[in-house]
Amino acid sequence: MWSALVAGGATLAFTAVSAVPAGAAEGGVSFSNVKVNGGKPIMIGVKEEVVVRATFRMTTKLRHDPGVAVFPYRGSLESGDQLWNTIETSDCKVVNRAKGICDYEERLYIDPRHYDFGNEDAGAWKTAGRVWLAGDKHDIDDVKVPLQVKRATRVTVNASPEPLRKGRTLTVTGKVTRANWDTHKYQGYAGRTVSLQFKAAGATSYTTVRKVKSSSTGSLRATVKATRSGTWRWVYYGNTTSGARASAGDYVIVR
Repeated sequence: MWSALVAGGATLAFTAVSAVPAGAAEGGVSFSNVKVNGGKPIMIGVKEEVVVRATFRMTTKLRHDPGVAVFPYRGSLESGDQLWNTIETSDCKVVNRAKGICDYEERLYIDPRHYDFGNEDAGAWKTAGRVWLAGDKHDIDDVKVPLQVKRATRVTVNASPEPLRKGRTLTVTGKVTRANWDTHKYQGYAGRTVSLQFKAAGATSYTTVRKVKSSSTGSLRATVKATRSGTWRWVYYGNTTSGARASAGDYVIVR
């Protein structure tokens, strides 16, 4: 999808052999132990470049160039979409020289301001591993690691009036917004079910008080009876294309 530079550290070149190493994919290269972003969804806002960390192992005894990489892709391995701006790969950490096994660390950069990046890129992706071989050839494999790429969300909260007397009505408002990668702004996220939670003074965890749906502009509003001092917040749990997010807490004193 994007044309960009792949920057990599020096890669150890093993002696080329004609036989495929045991367990390697067709082409004489295999990728394993692939971990991307700690297994968590990749959250992307509207302006800040996101750095995604990955680790993986590559097994090959074929001579190859720097720039070994794993990255998100959709569709065909060879001609489908790829989701990255720049990839920085560490030098090979030799695990077994005789078998051609190396471990790598990687930083993959995604810039939401890129002209070819938009809301349609949210959702499910797969992970590919690629290495450039001698003679301008390459090996690219599906490494069987699913990825979720999500639009970042924001949630605000305000509880009023404060302080207030016990038994009086407390109004908790807020707003849930979601990154729009086409306009590069956060916009109100309508029709979302959001949980209103309360943590009493001295408590260590929140309890859900009720759930409300956001308005057409993403606004949130609920009224409750004040019984004791504590902290209020809104929590949105996300979906397949949008990230989960909790607001900051608003502490209210009840007298």
